[in-house]
Amino acid sequence: MTVLIITFSKDNESIPLVIKAIEAKGEKAFRFDTDRFPTEVQLDIYQGDSERIIITDGEQKLDLSEVSSVWYRRMRYGQKIPDTMDKQFRDASIEETRRTVRGMIASIKGFHFDKMSNVDVTNNKQLQLQVAREVGLLTPRTLTTNNPEAVKLFAQECKEQGIITKMLSSFAIYGEKGEEMVVFTNPVTDDDLENLEGLRFCPMTFQENVPKALELRTTIVGHRVFTAAVDSQSLEGSAFDWRKEGRALSNAWKPYDLPEDVEKKLLKLMASFGLNYGAIDIIVTPDGRHVFLEVNPVGEFFWMEVFSPHFPISQAIAEILLTTKK
Repeated sequence: MTVLIITFSKDNESIPLVIKAIEAKGEKAFRFDTDRFPTEVQLDIYQGDSERIIITDGEQKLDLSEVSSVWYRRMRYGQKIPDTMDKQFRDASIEETRRTVRGMIASIKGFHFDKMSNVDVTNNKQLQLQVAREVGLLTPRTLTTNNPEAVKLFAQECKEQGIITKMLSSFAIYGEKGEEMVVFTNPVTDDDLENLEGLRFCPMTFQENVPKALELRTTIVGHRVFTAAVDSQSLEGSAFDWRKEGRALSNAWKPYDLPEDVEKKLLKLMASFGLNYGAIDIIVTPDGRHVFLEVNPVGEFFWMEVFSPHFPISQAIAEILLTTKK
């Protein structure tokens, strides 16, 4: 039994944690770094009277007929293809790389954790909020628009608590030396409301500013639910987005007992999207309401496990990869 883990070479500690858990159960894991294909890793897909798919990475070789399950983590298609290549040819090479890898994944007959099609659908944040409301979860009032007047009207509607703005995609700006500057959730000021011309180049998402007593990260693996809480309001920099002070808060996360009705609704949400895994962000308000923000279908968990013995998430992932049938 072999688990194929599809990621990229600079992925975080979650990969070795799960590999270690798989090997502790006497099984094998094979890591396929998508950024190293096609420059360093070879992929042979034979189709005819018989079918055979072989991944070769140095001295390691895997016949995909041996794969019982696949964990779809992170994709960095063709990242190591030289930047010096003509842009037209490089773009074409990356697209062929992407199609080759995704086609290979789609052809794997074992258990998928999770299916790419389900992950792709779940990544639509507007759909997430719609389904969350349908299963009975509370959600913030939300506006996605390129219309400045609509934003101003929305700000008036939410005048008491104010509004914040966020991106639907993972977005970062890179400096001259390649340093990554992530765009976090930020409050919208009165000055911002008078300077919305940039919306004609890029739509943005606005939400009512939900008051916070705690912020939760609920990680669901199959039917196992792990919830941690942090007081993001304890630091000024994390008031609107705890990730801004992620390092400072790393030891502040504590186990949290999610109300049974909220847990059931989250499991129903996961089932609606056909997901076995999800990292869910929730706000607990001062009056005890649980407000759903989003589910990340391939969201992070390692920081919870590294800093707390209460969250054996890698063990749960290994177990579902080794025991769940297609």
